[in-house]
Amino acid sequence: MPHVTTAATGSIDDALRILTAGTVHCIDTDELRTKLETGRPLRVKLGIDPTASDIHLGHTVVLHKLRQFQDLGHLAVLIIGDFTARVGDPTGRSATRPPLTADVVATHAQTYVDQVRAVLDFSPGKLELVHNADWLAPMDMADVLRLTGRTTVARIMERDDFSTRFREGVPIALSELLYPLLQGTDSVEVRADVELGGTDQLFNNLMGRQLQAAAGQDPQVVITTPLLEGLDGQKKMSKSLGNYVGIAEPPAEQFGKLMSIPDALMPRYFALATGWLPDRVEATVAALESGEMAPVDAKRLLGRVVADLYHGEGAGEAAEAEFDRVFKAHAVPSDVPVRTVAAAEFPMRLARLLAVTGLVPSNKEGRRKIEQGGVRIAGERVTDPDLEVGAADVDGQTLQVGKRAWVTISVGG
Repeated sequence: MPHVTTAATGSIDDALRILTAGTVHCIDTDELRTKLETGRPLRVKLGIDPTASDIHLGHTVVLHKLRQFQDLGHLAVLIIGDFTARVGDPTGRSATRPPLTADVVATHAQTYVDQVRAVLDFSPGKLELVHNADWLAPMDMADVLRLTGRTTVARIMERDDFSTRFREGVPIALSELLYPLLQGTDSVEVRADVELGGTDQLFNNLMGRQLQAAAGQDPQVVITTPLLEGLDGQKKMSKSLGNYVGIAEPPAEQFGKLMSIPDALMPRYFALATGWLPDRVEATVAALESGEMAPVDAKRLLGRVVADLYHGEGAGEAAEAEFDRVFKAHAVPSDVPVRTVAAAEFPMRLARLLAVTGLVPSNKEGRRKIEQGGVRIAGERVTDPDLEVGAADVDGQTLQVGKRAWVTISVGG
């Protein structure tokens, strides 16, 4: 049997402190203690539905918790929900999620696995990678009926997402009602001792306990982690809201974004986005709250830590130096991408050029940025939203939108 360490001192109490730090629910702590006292490696489950291609810091909160279990000698069981992703998790949804094709799910799944390697330990004996289509896809109607008999409609409708939509007359697909049962089946199949998830996954994870008990298994402990607020400090981090820091983004982009977060969020980000153990988090937060560390210095520290985590040691210092070069010395970044635009496209309105080069998502947003004074050509601010530019006006010039978006224009034949 692999050796299991509990913490630096080897005590169960120390392990519990590490494993429950920064969490919202632990159902329950006494059960977790009992499992840890067995001295065997626990099977710690995390399911990921690959419904999108990129991972941001919000996704890594639960991944860091899973890594802490690994570091204490336990086995991470990472379930790629290639079947459940096609059903669609209704969590937090106000309408039925559009179905995804198997090919799209497979592409996203590979991207997820590539990116989570930056957080999890993929060494032999540290991680078990499985796909839930292996056991869910072969189920026939008799299997589905047996599964649905394990719970009641009233129990499923206790879930806030469903009860709210039912009350408001918003359609709920039967496949969505089955989703918690499918996720719970995953726990039975992998014989999970612990399941991790965000707070929005509490209902699904508790269903795993219910189905394991019905199958004669020792029910899993459920641990949930908070949802990380985005850069705006208000809504949860989301790519669609634009308030995210992607783990695959260049280190300079990560550093620059983290320098913009509200001061009040610093303790949350140190606790949830660094993977640090509790003592280090507490010491850093104490220095921040006492005034020993200024908020701007804390943000710089956070930016360096995140860049190093996902791009290797030294990436953070380089990103900080680039940030100072651009924002203190007002220099053009050293790695501005080049965008080629056909000469035949000119003349065109500057607002459209911003959209064509990917600096803004639409012509309308381009006009808005120009009106706000956030657009520069070769360092000169432009304020006329109807400005037309010719090829000679922009060829070889740098366009800037806001503080962090730059491109150099190359006019093609």
